Formats: sequence, C-alpha cells, structure tokens
Amino acid sequence: MGTVLIVDDVKGNARLLELLLAPDGHAVRTASDGAEALHVVRAELPDLVLMDVMMPRVNGFEACRAIKQDPGTRLIPVVLVTALNDAASRIRGIEAGADDFVSKPFNAPELRARVRSLLRIKRYTDDLDSAESVIVSLALTIEARDRTTDGHCQRLAQYASALGRTIGLGEDDVSALERGGFLHDVGKVGIPDAVLLKPGPLTREEYDLIKQHTVIGERLCGELRSLRNVRPIVRHHHERLDGSGYPDGLRGETIPLLAQVMGIVDVFDALTTARPYKAALPFAWAAEELRSEAARGWRRADLVATFLDQVERGLLTPGPADRLRPSDYGESRRSSSSDALAEAEAGHSLEQEVVWNSDRRS
Repeated sequence: MGTVLIVDDVKGNARLLELLLAPDGHAVRTASDGAEALHVVRAELPDLVLMDVMMPRVNGFEACRAIKQDPGTRLIPVVLVTALNDAASRIRGIEAGADDFVSKPFNAPELRARVRSLLRIKRYTDDLDSAESVIVSLALTIEARDRTTDGHCQRLAQYASALGRTIGLGEDDVSALERGGFLHDVGKVGIPDAVLLKPGPLTREEYDLIKQHTVIGERLCGELRSLRNVRPIVRHHHERLDGSGYPDGLRGETIPLLAQVMGIVDVFDALTTARPYKAALPFAWAAEELRSEAARGWRRADLVATFLDQVERGLLTPGPADRLRPSDYGESRRSSSSDALAEAEAGHSLEQEVVWNSDRRS
C-alpha cells in the first residue's frame, strides 16, 4: 500500500482509477491538471503519480518533466496514462522521465500490478535514502564531538559543489561533491577522542591512526549503491599528486578528480578556521599556502587558482578567519613556529608537524 496521486482533468476518469485501485488499500489523492499536481507533489510527496497526458494548462509530459528535474521529487515514480499509442508520444514520455505507461481503456489487473511493482521499488529507494541519512547523521555527530569543526561539513559541501559547477562537472558529480562534503570524514567515528581531540602535536603513531579514517569511511559507505560516486572522495581526499598522500599513495590523474576537488577545499577550510593546535589564517595566508602546495606538486594548480578566484570574487564565503587582523595571525604564527622548531629538534620537521596536525581535522 502507498499514497497514489491521480491526475486527470476529467473527474469521471479520476474516479474510475480510484475505484480500480481501492481493493489494494492505497490512499488516493486527486488533482485536476498538471499545475495542481506539481503543487500536491511538492507539498505531500506521494509514493506514486498516475497522470493523464492530455490536460489543460500544464500537460502530463510537462508535469512529469518538472517532477523528475526537482531533486526533492525525482525519485517518485510517474505513470503516464494515455490513449496515444504512437511511438512518438511514448518517446516523448520517456524523455520527460516517465517510469511507465498505461493505455486507455484500462486493463484493471495490469494497472494494479504495475502500481504494486512501482510502489515496491519506491519502498526500496526510500530504504536506501534512510540508510544514507543515517550515515550523514553519523558524520554530523562526529563533527559535533569537536566544537572547533562546527560547520566544517556544510562549508565543504558548499565549496566543493560550487567549484565542481565552475569547472563544468555534471549534476551527478556535483551532487557527489555535496554529499562528499558531509561524508568525507565519517571514518573518524573509528578514531579515539584522545587522538582526534588532542590539543598538542600528534606522535607518528597517532598520525598513522588518524590516516585510517579514510579507509574506515569508505567501508562505511561501501554497501550503499547510492554512495558509489562518494566513496572515492571519502577514501582519496588526502592523496597528493606527487604520491606522498594517503591511504594508497596515488599519483597524478590516478587520483579521482572529485577527490582532488575535495582535498583542496578541505585544506582551505582547515586553514581558515581555528583549531586547538593553531589559530585561523586569514584568506591571504591560506591562499599562499594552497598555491605553495600546488607548486610543491601536491595539488592541481588550475583547480587551486579557480577555487581561490571564486572566493576572492565573493562567490563563496570563507570561514571566520577573514575577521582576524594580519597582526593577530602574525603573533600566533611566530608562536606555532617556535613550537614546531622544538618538535623538529626532537626529530620531526616543521612541514611534517603542520601536515600531521592539519590532516587530523581537515
């Protein structure tokens, strides 16, 4: 059983369909044309739409296309009801995104069977959405463990999807980047708080433990087909073009493009927000660091330049660091450099200390 929206400008036809579906116990709503149907669909999210093609104002093809183009409703099955049996009409319906067709006059057993089948598929889809929602909630819960990373996931989703659109990626890839922003660090659920929230520098062993979050995260996402485009982001957003990243030491274009995009915006957000082990950097310092990483062979210079241009032109809003005065950062930079030099004397380089600690929260 499910909620079925019947759309027909002829009340008698709508009533007939309602009677035919009654034995299966479906909850039925009706709309008199495509425009009303779109309003009901967005307001009530029915489980299936059974819609006539030939209607005034907004016809069935147009309404179907609008439903399928809206991310919030595109997974709702749409069955077009038509007396048009020519191939051109069916092709037009398929191009509009219709999931099935029913011809007039109705064959009652066939109609009921098709509705039951599509509702069963819709339930499977809803279950997948619910499972994905659980993982996203888990990712946000992990973020909430550390007040200094509040909003990190949302910012990365915004930064990465905006950069993806700018470089001409398709909507599926942009959607994966948005999801990846929320899920990139979900594997940190497996990292102890004593390491994840440690205010001081990490030891080598602790850093090796932190690096496992990419593998754990991919495994958490691995059973969901809806996240298949997100998994490479989760696993590879800490890889570097020169092969010095983790977990797999990938080089160059073997690193998935979406993971490269996420890596750039992840570093930027980590630099421009305050963390227990460092002050927030203003935009100019963060931009300098990203360009330095590109020159070092870690990042694609064109992606870095495009992203920084977006921020500079106000198309993206960075973190709170831009409210700092350069002199504020200068003092904290001198302090952190002194601490880093002490660490270097103990056998770790300044660069390695910065990498170990920025990776912990980025």
